[in-house]
Amino acid sequence: MKRDIPLDDLQFATRCVHAGVYKDPLYNSVVTPIYPSSTFYFEGPRQTSGYDYTRTKNPTRDALEQNLASLEGGAGATAVATGMAAIATVLHLLPAGAHVIAGNDIYGGTYRLFSSLMPARGLRFSLVDMGDPGAVAAAFEKDTALVWIETPSNPLLRLTDIAAVCALARARGALSCADNTFLSPYLQRPLALGADLVVHSTTKYLNGHSDVVGGAIVAGTRELAERVAATANALGTTCSPYDAWLVLRGIKTLPLRMQAHQKNAAALAAFLAGHARVERVYYPGLASHPDHDLARRQQHGFGAMLSFDLEGGEAAVFRLVERLKLYAFAESLGGVESLIEHPASMSHAAMTPAALTAAGIGPGLVRVSVGVEDERDLIADMAQALAALD
Repeated sequence: MKRDIPLDDLQFATRCVHAGVYKDPLYNSVVTPIYPSSTFYFEGPRQTSGYDYTRTKNPTRDALEQNLASLEGGAGATAVATGMAAIATVLHLLPAGAHVIAGNDIYGGTYRLFSSLMPARGLRFSLVDMGDPGAVAAAFEKDTALVWIETPSNPLLRLTDIAAVCALARARGALSCADNTFLSPYLQRPLALGADLVVHSTTKYLNGHSDVVGGAIVAGTRELAERVAATANALGTTCSPYDAWLVLRGIKTLPLRMQAHQKNAAALAAFLAGHARVERVYYPGLASHPDHDLARRQQHGFGAMLSFDLEGGEAAVFRLVERLKLYAFAESLGGVESLIEHPASMSHAAMTPAALTAAGIGPGLVRVSVGVEDERDLIADMAQALAALD
């Protein structure tokens, strides 16, 4: 049976399972094959099957890219080796000397790339409060070429009004790119809100099993998608067929996992918000979160990432993680297992003390990637570890 499935007529969960996967016309495999070949033979001079070299194009990677473009509502996608490769590829779309606006509360690896490597290419960066459209508007310069949006932000879960900021960028002739890693297209679709590009660390929720690193860039127009693909090919940032296959496998259960993740996160956030040793909880699903209403408007759920300030600072954080049994003390996020980390010394260690202070990342801040375990076990484990601090 030929698999010409009309994707536009299908619901999100169905597209997660079926979009792009049928790449085996010979044996009708239900699972996308892995094509590990580095090269493909020509049928004759200038005649190929559509593939010639895997860095440029590969059937397994094509499957993932078609799937991601469908889920994000984009015109095309490029799968790359890591989330940082996705960010670096986007930055290479810009002319030398271009100016970029980004948030002052962003992932530490993004900050490191912005502050240590890209200035050598002549790129300049202004880090502002992206939750304040006035601050964003004031940051534009004549050569601003890109507005970088990370929402919810890492690690303080601050939100950016995607539609408002993208409108500012478009009016000034700048591209807008949204990092959608924290929510995935199941819970947020920035292209529909006006973004030109979306990036992912596919390592996280899209793959969901902590067994691959990868990244992706989804473009809103065909012309921009072709530019991204050509740039990734030239830089050599595209991902391997096996990694693409793993991410495509993970996406099939994305809706089910995200439902379980955010159900647990909401329960844990409510527990932490009522605990005497916790000074503040950062989770957009709490009515007390300053961006709660915005989250309800532009997201389809509140996600599974949360942070909290622990009374007692860094020493208390390290005592807490020593007591926890179910939460792995590790960087990364989005896997089925719960992870906990200390941003100031781990994911955001590349930031200077001044930058950490400006972002509001204190020594007592804890970031949690809430997994899909039973919420009762997660809360009980956190409760016993907090009790040991007394």
